Amino acid sequence: MKIVTADIGGTHARFAIAEVEGGKVVSLGEATKMRAADHASLQIAWEAYGETLDEPLPPYGAIAIAAPIRSDAIKFTNNPWIVRPALMNERLKLEHRVLVNDFEAVAHAVAAVDDDQLMHITGPEGPLPQEGVISVVGPGTGLGVALLYREKGRVHVLPTEGGHSDFAPLDEVEEHVLTHLRKKHNRVSVERVVAGGGLRAIWDVLAELEGSDVPKGDDKTLWSIALEGRDSIAEAALDRFCLCLGAVVGDIALTHGPGPVVLAGGLGARLADFLPRSGFAERFAAKGRFQSLMERQPVKLITHPEPGLFGAAAAFAKDIA
Repeated sequence: MKIVTADIGGTHARFAIAEVEGGKVVSLGEATKMRAADHASLQIAWEAYGETLDEPLPPYGAIAIAAPIRSDAIKFTNNPWIVRPALMNERLKLEHRVLVNDFEAVAHAVAAVDDDQLMHITGPEGPLPQEGVISVVGPGTGLGVALLYREKGRVHVLPTEGGHSDFAPLDEVEEHVLTHLRKKHNRVSVERVVAGGGLRAIWDVLAELEGSDVPKGDDKTLWSIALEGRDSIAEAALDRFCLCLGAVVGDIALTHGPGPVVLAGGLGARLADFLPRSGFAERFAAKGRFQSLMERQPVKLITHPEPGLFGAAAAFAKDIA
């Protein structure tokens, strides 16, 4: 069966044709990426994608949306589109569709990809277990968190808002980061520290301690400077980011199980080579009486180029199996 699979974010919308059979994704076609600002609604973007194909769109859809799934109206943070689930089948001309949160889709992708698309970061090497809990954590613009549970050959995915739990500093430098962020936010969540904007917050604190200035530019520019090693304070900020990320990911794994972790998200991919050489692993396992147990949990990174599209299709395949 051919289906349209879509990954709708605040800035971009991605579409592809997938083929599903026997509860699995058999193939995923080339992705088409559109700027959300170029179209007035999901329906119009969907139709524009259809016009790029040589055949009519299939009447089946798998749609991942970067917003909490609601039954009435789904609104985005950085996207003016309003999605009304009750009208989706009619407006998109679908006979059947599956609608999931974007990070729920990533967790479905983790469950469905081959082992060679899961890069080892730390902990014991080897394939992920086929039974039990796996935490899926994605540092990107925000911090996505989902719980994947495998039991007797069945896959269960629970989207969560774990990225909005409280940030807990572990030393004086992180106390300074918390104080710095409290000047802007009444409550500081882990997403403020270990997602895209967190590097700037950490860099601000370290620069103040050194009597230096943070270079001008957006978050992407600062990440490039840090990852390329062009500035000593930037490198120190990157090291601190990885320490904080290790602590947060360890807390999530401990809360969910503990069990293995799979990292995803745009920052996860950019940090793939750096994390194994950083203090991430030490902080991940530093959970007091549970340290030896945490040291036995593998941490991997999903390397599939389109986990949102693939995962939404996998959720559809599971739904009709």
